Amino acid sequence: MADLKMKVEIIAPDRVFYEGDVDFIEFNTIEGIIGVYPRHIPTTVVLAPGILKIVSGGETKEAALHSGFAEILGDSIKMLAESVEWPEEIDVRRAEEAKIRAERRIKEAGSDSNRAELALKRAVIRLALTKK
Repeated sequence: MADLKMKVEIIAPDRVFYEGDVDFIEFNTIEGIIGVYPRHIPTTVVLAPGILKIVSGGETKEAALHSGFAEILGDSIKMLAESVEWPEEIDVRRAEEAKIRAERRIKEAGSDSNRAELALKRAVIRLALTKK
């Protein structure tokens, strides 16, 4: 029996980030982490900031994925991402500065800090990905 694959297309506002056949993909949704194999039940999910893992042919690629939507069909996934980047595309110094700014805004804003918390989460994901 041939190995099952599914077609994945990840589109960001500025480019087609990834297009190819994969064995497995894992990413964050607003309801938690989801792992998808071929023949997954059709569904649509809201993406949440996190590390995207793409497994194909025994090789795993990781990227920082920041919000969007995904349509999962049995043999394909299409993601519309607000922002997505490979580790080598991340400016570590800029991510560290963004983390510091977000932490400061959270401390100053108290309970009204949703934007700052999201910015902090994005910075932490970027930094975690670059340290792997």
